[in-house]
Amino acid sequence: MSAADHRGHAPRALLVPALIALVFLVLPLAALVARVNWSTFVTDVTSDAARDALVLSLVTGLVATAVCAIVGVPLALTIARSGPRVAAVLRAAVTIPLVLPPMVGGVALLYLFGRAGWFGGLGLSFSTPAVVLAQTFVALPFLVLAVEGAVRTSGVEYERTAAALGANRWTILRRVTLPLAAPGIVAGVVLCFARAIGEFGATALFAGNRPGVTQTMPLAIYTAFNGAGVSQGTAVALALLLLAAAIAVLLLVRGWRPGATR
Repeated sequence: MSAADHRGHAPRALLVPALIALVFLVLPLAALVARVNWSTFVTDVTSDAARDALVLSLVTGLVATAVCAIVGVPLALTIARSGPRVAAVLRAAVTIPLVLPPMVGGVALLYLFGRAGWFGGLGLSFSTPAVVLAQTFVALPFLVLAVEGAVRTSGVEYERTAAALGANRWTILRRVTLPLAAPGIVAGVVLCFARAIGEFGATALFAGNRPGVTQTMPLAIYTAFNGAGVSQGTAVALALLLLAAAIAVLLLVRGWRPGATR
């Protein structure tokens, strides 16, 4: 297919609002990069407060991603292999945290795991595990929906063939289903991690903002621009790191997407 075939026949006048939208998305990021003090960048991101926030974000993000993978992949498989009505209900339940304001998610977690919540006796609120729970709550849908879409797209023909040849359910899962869905799984895991380290609202309400304990990079950035915690120079440097992580995520997802190399 030629390049002209891909362009189609959309009116050329649409280029004007399209360009406005693109500029609106790119200019704030350019303004952020322009404010970085490159002469002190390394010092800013290696200060004690910045290092604590960075390490906490990475560690809790990795743990949350692992939890999401352990429980999310089975949920995605269940949705993909359920009937239309059951799948629709399950998919809607998974999608709720995507459209729910993060602050509301934090309140919900607080009423579930907070001191006066249903599981208040576990003592999880305002602790490092609370950061992981908040990140898991907001990031899990990204993994589930990506994996569910990949499994559903792969169909069931190969699974039926393997079953006809005598393979049991676990062998089919290990040798057929998961390999076919591998690009979607990788994309889901990467998106999940990116969402986890960028989580702010639910973490702030449920885990708090204690430096070295619950203060992740987004919270450190917010605190700095409210006149406390790390300096604004450090906050800008951390914001640039989050931007770089987002770009890396896009590149990784594109690399694992079927047909990306064509």
